[in-house]
Formats: sequence, structure tokens, C-alpha cells
Amino acid sequence: MRLKLLSPGEMSAEQKGTYDEAISGKRGAPPAPMMAWLNSPEMARHATRLGEQLRFNTMFPAKLSEIAILVTARHWTSHYEWYAHKRLALKGGMDPKIIEDIRDRRTPTFDDPKGQMIYDLAKSLHEGHGVSQALYDEAVKVLTERGIVEVIGLCGYYTMVSMTLNTFEFGLPEGEVSDLV
Repeated sequence: MRLKLLSPGEMSAEQKGTYDEAISGKRGAPPAPMMAWLNSPEMARHATRLGEQLRFNTMFPAKLSEIAILVTARHWTSHYEWYAHKRLALKGGMDPKIIEDIRDRRTPTFDDPKGQMIYDLAKSLHEGHGVSQALYDEAVKVLTERGIVEVIGLCGYYTMVSMTLNTFEFGLPEGEVSDLV
């Protein structure tokens, strides 16, 4: 870990306010990257609010949101992010085979057209740096424009999360080993 994470007693008033707001939200605990972001308390406040919105309040159930998050974690080889969201994906009902395929950079088979579309959009955003007209047109039909915006938000936010976790070398909980190579 490249950064000393502050305990609540070591935080400035502004940092502590952001921390307290985060733990009073739906997560009940501070998200790991926020502890690094607290070096910029106002950024941490806004990023954490955005993360809560994207994690809990999109039009997608967890089973679908986690597709975009896992594609992003795999793209960035973010060990901590993968560890955290693999568990959430399983808890949300995602087929373990889909998780395995994303981990191994194989295209999964989905029984839900929305899941397939979220995967296709996330892959295109990360690998193609955008979306073709044909994929966009199909995504509007399957997900609506709101859905496209929310997939972009998930990929963008979790890119920032992955970059933070990777830059500061957040480790996995003791005894855990990364699935990613």
C-alpha cells in the first residue's frame, strides 16, 4: 500500500465530514477508494455520492450492473475491485460461468439480452474507446438511452475506482488471493 489511510481520528474536519456522510449511506462503510480520495475531501464527497448512485440507484438490478463493473475491473486488472465485485455479482445472482468468462477474457453467453448488451457496451467502451452506430442503435432498443448513460457511468466511475486502487496498490483482505493474472 503506497498511501497511509487515515483513521477517523486523524482526519481533518472536512475529511471527517465526507467520511461520516459515506458511512451513513446505503453502504454503511467507506468504499475503499474513498479512503485515498480523502486527500481531496471535496472530490471524495462527490465521487462517493456518484458511486452510491451508480451502485444502488440505476435502472439495473445488481446482476446486470455488476457486468459493467466486472468488465471494467478486468480491463484494468484491478485485483481489489474484482475481488469485491465478484462477490457482489454472485450475491446478485450472476451465473458463475459469466464471471469466469469475463475473468478469462472470453465472451460470455447470456440468457438475458440486457446482460449481453451491457457486456457489449462495456467492452466496446473500454477496448474500442466508443460505440459503433450499429451497437448504439441496438443498445437504444434493448436498454434505452437512460440505460446507455448508466452503463457509461458505471464504466467511467469504476475506471476511476480501478485506477485509484491500482495506483495506491490496495491489497486484498488477509488470506485472499487474486483471481486475476
